[in-house]
Amino acid sequence: MQVFVARQAIFDRAREVCAYELLFRSDNNRNEFDGTESGSATSQVIANSLFGIGLDQILGGKKAFINFDRTNLIGGLRSILPPETMVVEILESVEPDEEVVATCRDLLQLGYQIALDDFVGQPEFEPLTQIATFIKVDIRATTKEEQERLLRTYQPRGVSMVAEKVETHEEFECARRAGFDFFQGYFFARPVVLGGHQIPATKVACLNILREVQATDLDFVRLAKTVSEDVALSYKLLRFVNSAAFYRQTEIHSIEHALVVLGEQGVRQWVALAAVPALAKDKPGELVTHSLVRAYFCERLALLTCLAGRHLAFLMGLFSLLDALLDVPLEEALRQVCADSSICGALLGTDPYGTLSRVYQLACRYELGDWDAVVDLGQHLSIKTPLIGEAYADSILCVQHALHGTTRKTNSRRRVRYAANGTVSIGWEDGAGTERTSTAKLINVSEAGLQLQLTEPIPVHAQVYCNSPKLRISGSGSVRYCLFSRGKYLIGLEFSNGSGWRAPSA
Repeated sequence: MQVFVARQAIFDRAREVCAYELLFRSDNNRNEFDGTESGSATSQVIANSLFGIGLDQILGGKKAFINFDRTNLIGGLRSILPPETMVVEILESVEPDEEVVATCRDLLQLGYQIALDDFVGQPEFEPLTQIATFIKVDIRATTKEEQERLLRTYQPRGVSMVAEKVETHEEFECARRAGFDFFQGYFFARPVVLGGHQIPATKVACLNILREVQATDLDFVRLAKTVSEDVALSYKLLRFVNSAAFYRQTEIHSIEHALVVLGEQGVRQWVALAAVPALAKDKPGELVTHSLVRAYFCERLALLTCLAGRHLAFLMGLFSLLDALLDVPLEEALRQVCADSSICGALLGTDPYGTLSRVYQLACRYELGDWDAVVDLGQHLSIKTPLIGEAYADSILCVQHALHGTTRKTNSRRRVRYAANGTVSIGWEDGAGTERTSTAKLINVSEAGLQLQLTEPIPVHAQVYCNSPKLRISGSGSVRYCLFSRGKYLIGLEFSNGSGWRAPSA
């Protein structure tokens, strides 16, 4: 059984992401799904998230809200759910009888947090409000008076109030003024359109470079000139190409040399990483993440459907939120970047049946959890259903690596790394619990970690053991990133007790 898993962000009052609600559906229940199978679907999505895709990959260190019906709530799912990560969200359809209330009390004792979904203050739910951490209120299904009453009643008890279905910036501001603690919806991806809005000069350079990367064959000389005209972009490019992720022995100082080394696909991805955050400087951070995930997701879907010109799919996903980034109508934003006609047709809906348009529709319907549409569009594009969910999860992980370069909590590096040569034998455990051994090429080394190159991936956070007296390396380390580059995997290890290696004396 295959299960779709998507996510929707939950924000705090500062518009920072604090959690994701996981949206799910079992695809082979698509035609018969009537609510009675929700227990099975939840079981599958939890198993799929924990043991298949991986919660770290989906959540990026944030909490997960997962919907529970009665079957899952009183069943045995608590045994596989980590309480520090999960929030048990009780559906409004669950009857709060004695067994349900007792189960929730048990979950609370075990360290889980409880959320009540689509709450409207029903008296029968009062026992659950006594143990709930979160209460979610649909702001489109309740009046302002009802919302104020719920806030007055439950916030003084220490319950965090979540406004859901927040789809516009105006709704977000209204809910924030009302006093809600958290907000869920796509308000962050909607433009705040201002009359006579002029795009700041600092964003013009980013738009210029986005224009350049749409060509099928990049003109590296002209692109280098465009990048060189902006000091910030030049700095970002040289810092990126000389980073540890590329494990080069000598530094690159020329803009044109850096672009050629990256290659066409690498340049387009670097442009996305450099330009989008600059365009979103005054926006919620999730808008950058959402833009990049959609770009990578569209690119992967284009590959699965064998669409020629996959770079157009990547740019289409990237450009799909330009209106929110620039606070202008999408049509005007696309004119600003001289978007390809096929991209415009897909994003503006003037070519709804083209392959590129269907790829975009599939990406959007997946994000919304519209699984019936996902299956139908996948069939139109001849994409095998299980591959769609894998493409989405891979896109999230790729963006996490691209934006942060690591899974560690801070970006500080406490030990200087030194280039190294040689190979080292390592032992590790794969996702199925099987002990594996591999031979890895040593790229660089420090007293606290290693960087290795392998022909196979190792899961993030997996424990890796190595012992090489000749190289003065021994002990166990945790994988903090696994990046695919040029046909091989670049893996960073962090040794909590030291790698055994010592820096050469001055």
